[in-house]
Amino acid sequence: MCGIVGISAEANVAGDIYDALLMLQHRGQDAAGMVVCNSEGKLNSRKSMGYVRDAFQQRHMNKLIGNYGIGHVRYPTAGGAGKEFAQPMYVNSPYGISLAHNGNLTNSESLANELFHAEMRHLNTDSDSEVLLNIFAHELGKQREIYPEAKHIFKAVTKTHRRCDGAYAVIALITGFGLLAFRDANGIRPLVIGIRKGKTRDEYMIASENAAFASLGFETLRDVEPGEAVFIDNKGKLSTQQCAEVYQERPCIFEYVYFARPDSTIDQISVYKSRMRMGKMLANKIIRLKPDHDIDVVIPIPDSSTTAALQLAHELKIPYREGFVKNRYIGRTFIMPNQEERKKSVRRKLNILDLEFKGKNVLLVDDSIVRGTTSRKIIEMAKEAGANKVYFASAAPPVKYQNLYGIDMPATKELVASKKTDEEIGAEIGADWLIYQDLSDLIASVQVGNPAIKEFECSVFTGEYITPLSEGYLENLENTRDDSSKVTRLKAN
Repeated sequence: MCGIVGISAEANVAGDIYDALLMLQHRGQDAAGMVVCNSEGKLNSRKSMGYVRDAFQQRHMNKLIGNYGIGHVRYPTAGGAGKEFAQPMYVNSPYGISLAHNGNLTNSESLANELFHAEMRHLNTDSDSEVLLNIFAHELGKQREIYPEAKHIFKAVTKTHRRCDGAYAVIALITGFGLLAFRDANGIRPLVIGIRKGKTRDEYMIASENAAFASLGFETLRDVEPGEAVFIDNKGKLSTQQCAEVYQERPCIFEYVYFARPDSTIDQISVYKSRMRMGKMLANKIIRLKPDHDIDVVIPIPDSSTTAALQLAHELKIPYREGFVKNRYIGRTFIMPNQEERKKSVRRKLNILDLEFKGKNVLLVDDSIVRGTTSRKIIEMAKEAGANKVYFASAAPPVKYQNLYGIDMPATKELVASKKTDEEIGAEIGADWLIYQDLSDLIASVQVGNPAIKEFECSVFTGEYITPLSEGYLENLENTRDDSSKVTRLKAN
């Protein structure tokens, strides 16, 4: 999962891009980068490993001069880790194109072969983002326009859609001409347009989440539609066109469960309200299964489960307490690059308030359970603090399958729910009772926000993938996503 942003304005945009990337830091903590372009068509760029605050010092910001630009925060997926994978990525022909990508192509290997053998393009990494950049660059070059207009750029996007499978929310900077954004035909990964009044023209911002808008004075205009392309030229003119021949809105439901900020609205659905409804649905299930439950207190595992836990406690008419104090300077454990780091960071990340646990039957609420190791460690902490019984509720159904669309889920064999019953999972993590959200209830919790969306991308729960997959793709991905493979790649870098 990554965060992307692009801004076109009257004045220098680097400061606004920096602030936007801080707001999107939860989507990636491995690397950060920015490219801006000035009125003379000169690019200025900076990218580095680490957090946004580490990648950009004042001496870097002083050199980032330009009135339109793009930024990216990244965490490593199967493609690898290292500075060469940091984005935006750049190719010099045609025009000079920089690209920031959130998502994952499922046919990147075959496309890479085509690029080398048929189109004679060299790729420097095995990143699917570099593949996507070169596919688009090749298709735009085929337009053979010295001064491309929106219609030529949209034709290149249409041909890119035809060739690329998987998930991609993209913002690209075409040097000297403007900013381009487009989204895959299923709209799996989010992309939102914001608008701000300038002195002489409207200014635009496009980002993964609109939580980044308000602090910079932008108002949400709308979402980029599945398959749609948006072009803002270097004078600030906005043009849009549907570029996919077949398209359907099927956003990733895990955005609402975990990844997105609660103050974001994605595809017209409030993330905060979705999580409230998830809590209500969980409470209804608990009442249905155990109307005579003996839960004394509801405690969330911060932060993404807090909203659901608060609503759950309200519905059950049980006290809500915050039994964990979070260290805000530790990254999200889900996106730690290896299991050993995740284990170590749980206790560094969470301090426990013993007085909220001692002698009580505690219901812990988390957004989801992936490997189960973090859940087990937290339950151990609760029991060490004196809890009588520890129940565990997940706002999402069992995560049983790897994700193909930009979320770095572990290999299926490393998912605790892949081949276990709920009772077996509960025993493995040490819970006295484990309650999972039903998938139908999760979908209903999100869909209420926008009934026009008829289907969500739910493959981590169902194993049903909505884009074409080549033979052997799942098996190859399984081999690259286990922790031993990740550790090997990290050592190599």
